[in-house]
Formats: sequence, C-alpha cells, structure tokens
Amino acid sequence: MLLGGGEVHAQINRQKQQADRSFFSQLYGRAINDYVQLLRNDSLATEDRREVLYNLGYAYKEVGDMPKAETVFRQFLESGEPGPKYQQAYLYYAQVLGYNGKLDEAQKVYTVYQEQKDKLTTSSGTGTRVAGGAQKATYRLENLNINSTGSEFSPAYFRDGLVYIAGRGAGGASTNNKGYLDLYYMPRRTDLQAVSLLGADGKEKPLTISGASTGTSGRLLGRDNYTRSTSNDSRTVGTYAPIEFSEGLDLKKPVASTGATVEQFSKDLNSKYHEGPVTFSADGSQIIFTRNNYSNGRSRKSSDNVTKLKLYSATLKDGGWSDVQELPFNHDEYSTGHPALSRDGKLLFFASDRPGGLGGTDLYVSRWEKNAWSKPQSLGKQINTGRDEMFPFVDENGNLYFASNGRKPGLGGLDIYYVPMLNGNVAGPVVHLEAPLNSPADDFGLITDGNRSTGYLSSNRLRGDDDIFRFVQESTLNGCRNLTIRIIDESTFAPLDSAMVVINAKGEGHDQQELFTNANGEVNVCLNANSNFMFEVTHEGYLAGTIGFTTTGFTDDKSTRLEYSLLPYQSDAVEALPASMSGGYTNDKVTTPTLRGTVTGETDKKPIEGVKIILRNKCDGTTKQTVTGPDGRFEFGLKEGCEYQMEASKPSYGTNRSSIRKITEKSESKLVAADLKMLKVGDVVTLDNIYYDSGKWEIRPDAARELDKMVATMRKYPSLRIEIGSHTDSQGNAQFNQYLSERRARAALNYMASKGIARNRMTSKGYGESSLINQCKDGVLCTQEEHQRNRRTEFKVLFIR
Repeated sequence: MLLGGGEVHAQINRQKQQADRSFFSQLYGRAINDYVQLLRNDSLATEDRREVLYNLGYAYKEVGDMPKAETVFRQFLESGEPGPKYQQAYLYYAQVLGYNGKLDEAQKVYTVYQEQKDKLTTSSGTGTRVAGGAQKATYRLENLNINSTGSEFSPAYFRDGLVYIAGRGAGGASTNNKGYLDLYYMPRRTDLQAVSLLGADGKEKPLTISGASTGTSGRLLGRDNYTRSTSNDSRTVGTYAPIEFSEGLDLKKPVASTGATVEQFSKDLNSKYHEGPVTFSADGSQIIFTRNNYSNGRSRKSSDNVTKLKLYSATLKDGGWSDVQELPFNHDEYSTGHPALSRDGKLLFFASDRPGGLGGTDLYVSRWEKNAWSKPQSLGKQINTGRDEMFPFVDENGNLYFASNGRKPGLGGLDIYYVPMLNGNVAGPVVHLEAPLNSPADDFGLITDGNRSTGYLSSNRLRGDDDIFRFVQESTLNGCRNLTIRIIDESTFAPLDSAMVVINAKGEGHDQQELFTNANGEVNVCLNANSNFMFEVTHEGYLAGTIGFTTTGFTDDKSTRLEYSLLPYQSDAVEALPASMSGGYTNDKVTTPTLRGTVTGETDKKPIEGVKIILRNKCDGTTKQTVTGPDGRFEFGLKEGCEYQMEASKPSYGTNRSSIRKITEKSESKLVAADLKMLKVGDVVTLDNIYYDSGKWEIRPDAARELDKMVATMRKYPSLRIEIGSHTDSQGNAQFNQYLSERRARAALNYMASKGIARNRMTSKGYGESSLINQCKDGVLCTQEEHQRNRRTEFKVLFIR
C-alpha cells in the first residue's frame, strides 16, 4: 500500500525522533544505524538532512570511526555555511582531519572556525564557550608568596607540592655561585597564598598579606633566565650579569606566615651550575632534569666555549635521588633540555637547538622502547617554527602545552599554545591560549589538569623578572549549563520516579551530589562549564547504570536533555528450586522457606570467605546479615509471600545485588538457591566467541552479542573499570599482529562506548602474540583449534567497589 505525503512525513518524523532519542542518550551505535537509514530517504527535508548529517558526524567521531566522521562533516559543510546552530562543525571537522593525519588541512579548517567564532562573538556582543583549547573562560591569576625580586619559574607537580626553579642570591642558601639556578620545593601546594590578583584585563589588584609586598622592583624588562644569545644555551660565568636580589630568597623562614617553608629540593641534584626545568614520573619515583653539561664533578664545553644544557635522569631511593644518568641523545655541541614526561612514562618531550631543526629551539619526542629512550623525532612544522619553541608540558589526557615566540596569533614575546596529541603525534590544530593566560610579555612553563580548570604558569609581565602565577578557572561568560536527565524503564519506556542520580565531577575539590527524579523521571541540574561529569543512576528493582557527560564544547545557552534507561532486575531474580538443584545443599530438604547459596569467584570458581550478605525484606523493611566462612556458604530463613533484596559485598570485590522472588504457600519447593559469583580487582574474564574476519577489526554481529554481555556487566557494576585486551595467535607477521590486536581492542571499546558505557571506565590494549596461553609459538606445529585458543579478547578488572 502506498503512503500519502502526510503519512510519509509522519513516518520520517517518527524515525528521526527515534534516532535523536538514541543520539541524545549517547547510544551512538544505534543512532548511526538510524541516521544512515534516514539519509537514504529522498523525502527528508533539507534542514532535517543537515541536522542528521551533523549528528551523524558527531556520532562517528564519538565511536572512533574518524574516516567516516570526516566524510560526513565534509558533506555537511558542503551543503552550506553552518551558522550559529552548527558552529562546532568546523571544530569537529578540524579535529577528525588532524586525527586522520591531514594536519595542514586541519589547521586551515581550524582557522575558519576561529574566524566564524569571532564573527559570532562580535555580532552578539557576548563571549562564547568553545571546546578544546580555545574556550573563552574567566580566569583568575594569582601572584604567589613564593615570588621574590629574583626569578622563579617553570613549576612542576611533585606529590602534593610544587618543584620550581629559582636563582640564588645574597639571602639564599649559597652565595658562592650567584647567578645560577637551582631547584626549590614547596611541599604543600595548599600553602601557597596569593599576594595580589591579576584580572582578565591584566591589571594587578593588590592584596594586603602579612610579610608580603606587592611593590615593584624597578628592574629592566628582559632580565630573565631563559633568553640567550644562542637559543637554549644556559648562562656561563662571565657571560651574563648575575641575577639581582633586593631582598633575596630566605629559605630558612616560613613564607607569608603560613607555616609553609620553601626548601632546597635536593642536595643530590643541585650543583654549582644550572638545574631545571624538570619532570617527574606519575608515581614520583623518577626525575628527568635539565642541567649544564656537568657530571662526575666535571663540566664540559662546546667548541665555541659554551656550557650547553643536557638532560639527566635519577631515581628516588631511601629518601634521596641516586643513579644520575645522562640521557643518550645529549651532545656537547648543542643543548637539550626542558623535559616533559607523558603520564604513562612512555613519551618524553623536550626542547633542543640540535642540527636539522627549523630554527632556534624546536620540540622533539623520544619513546621509551626496549628499556631505552629512542632516537628523538622532531614534532615537525605543525608545531615548530623558525624561532623558539620550548617549555613543553603534557596533561593527563596526553595534550601538549608549549611556549613559542614564532607563531601567530600571539600577544608578544613567548606565548603559550596547546595542541592535542595521540601517541606522540600531532592530532589536531595548534591553539593559542587567550588572555589572561597570555600577555604582551613572556608567558611560558604552564602546568595544568586535563580540563585546564587550575594550574600554574611563568611570566615576567609584572616587573620584568620571572614569577610563578596560579590560575583558576572561575566560570565562563555563560555561567553553568542547565541539564535535564530523564530516567526511564528500558522495556516499557515508563518514567522512573525516585531514581537516585549521583553526580561526580572530575577533578579535585568537587563534592559528590545526590538527587532524586520526580514523577516524570526527571532531575534538573546546572553544571559547571568546561567540565566532565559521571552520573551513577540507581533505582530499586533495576540494575545500576552510569552516564558520562561533558560541558566542554557548547557554544550556546540552551538547556540540554539526556535520557537514560535502566534494566529491571528480572534477569537476576532468584526463584525457588527443587532441593536437587540447590548447589551444595542437595542432602538437606527444607520444610520452611529458606534461602541458601555459595559465593564463588567469577574466574577461579573458588569459594570466597568474608563476604557480607545483607538480606532486606521488601514487605516490612527489616534486614538480616551474615558473613560467609571458608566454604563461601550462607543461609537465611524467609517469610512466605514476601520479596527480598540481597546484597553481597567485600573489599576489592564488586557489590552483587539480586532480587529474591516470593515463596507462596502453594509453592512446591520451599528452598531458594542463590549461588553468587563476584568479580575482584585483577580478575581476567575471557569472552568466548569474539571472532573477527581475517586481517580485520570490525565488530561482527556474533561478536557484538558477546560484547553485549560485558555491557550488561558494566551496567550492573557502575564503579567497574576495565582493560580490554586483544590477543592474536603467532601466525603471520608479529608487527602486524600487534597492530591488529590494538585496533581490535579499540574497536571493542568503541562498540561498548556506543552502548552508553563511559569511555573513562575503559582502556584498550593490544598484546599481539606476546601472551600465548599454549605452546603454539613461531616454529611450533599446531592445529587451528590450538591457534584459536590464543585468539581471544579479555577483560581485566582494574577497579571495582
């Protein structure tokens, strides 16, 4: 039967509403399928087609299919100018181009994005919130009590404190080497206090703090400790004027009467020459630091009689730094310094004026491979210019910050820039940070968190000497963003009243907040801008769920809606069973309602001792509890006609919840068997039937069904964080097998993310053929069944509670 025009449009609207519902619930895999079907319909209205393309491109981007995201965003932009509603299209297109290696094109598109953003900002007369490094936020800059009339710069996070570089003068610990730089340490960052404020306009606002002075020193601009005649060469005796101190830095007295003491960082590392900048491993056990060419009590100079900079490493042992080693890519004829380690310790970024660069100092990266640092690679013309790039820093998301005096736009002198990175490669456009993080003076040495919500930077903007400033993101011009979360039953779509939504904001200093849905299943919150959030949703009788959400990337003031469905407990309900099916209690027939079971490990199947079992009667709210013994068994008496809620918990294990269906007077059996399996940290679960086509990594329908089981497990344990590991057999090229396993693990992660599992709960790792579970290595004749045992996908429990 042919449909009339009105019926066709009504059907298209229903299809689009269903696709949008999946999209805004972050079920991107389902949304992609629905949007692709919609685009095949010639009756789809032009404006609806543009919206579908925009959402489809974003969905592909979120599941990690960057080639398709690039194609769809290109189609979208070719259909016309985006306008304010789709302003982010240029940014997203630039990001996927960068990810796909098309960096020159990405930079051009990003320039268009900046121009369009500025036009919209000018025409509206207000600021806008923008994703990535270009967001316009209100920052407060604080001049700190560790600053003196000398130089303090290049801070680095170490434990709860801050390690930084300062000059030594008359009031310092040593006066024999006036003019040289050493490392100093403020053990508690919380003890740092502001002595003055700098607003977004760059103007200083004095504060009155005991023991601190905000007066100017009257010294000349440019008397800093990094500007050199030969880029990145450090000062040598007789080459530069010494650092001047009118007050000096008294290391023996508390700073600003806070009780905090600045101390020399390490007598093991500080020498009579320059030390710093530095970087630390994530656990603080290793340091890589810059020093003049000096080791074993001897200094060396280049052929032009300059003591160059080199990088050294040391290890923390018994409270001191030992085993000082020179890194293998240093050289007496050029400088190497300003190190920055990635969070996983596998990438080391640094600055150098080594031969073959583009000019001045360039940024390089070395990789930790086979227990050694690899030959450095230049970060290329996407980052380096004909002048100086230096002071790199890598945040926990792998994004790179650096200072440059050779890029545009710039406010003057050294400016700070940001660029997204992927495995040490440039993965997006370079972004100039706006005022007040940059100024017309020299700004450099920035360190921060992944959201750039707070951090520290160095600048000589106040008096011409280098100082350390703390910055705090106070808000965007649009304040917070309104979000409505609606919780529904997955099978009936009915709203769930009184569902608890726990809001967790990423980062320090954020309190957990608990809210409950109203009769429409909704809660309304106003979230801080440019932040990441995790919502944990629970409701009696349903499996718990987790939703990830970010306020980064919005350019308007509109409210956002997010819909999320919960699965009923039905699959976990435990019914009365005949005594012959009651696990370890087959020989004990019961005549009164009884609950019995055994708690075992999910992987080793062994009984677990010390599990606390709580049983709650849903008729009257009363509870009972017991703790399992060495046999892992438990037993409770039940009341006829009542349903129960059971919870099993133990530290380092995931909490297991089940519903117990009621036993009626007419029930044939009075025994309920409730054997439980529990996950613990370190468990490795192998999924059966995860197969891929030869040489490919796309998720097949049969593999998707197995992954859906893990999706259900992730929903059941909202705190569960896992590593997805993919393994191959030894057949074929080992290098290709490694590459293939990495892509397959990533594909499994993307699939689970498309089902609504937050990405920050999962990591992926490809093991290639490195972890065979049988003897079938290269050169050993094995059957295909034996090889198949090695082709597996595993989930390792990293965290659970």
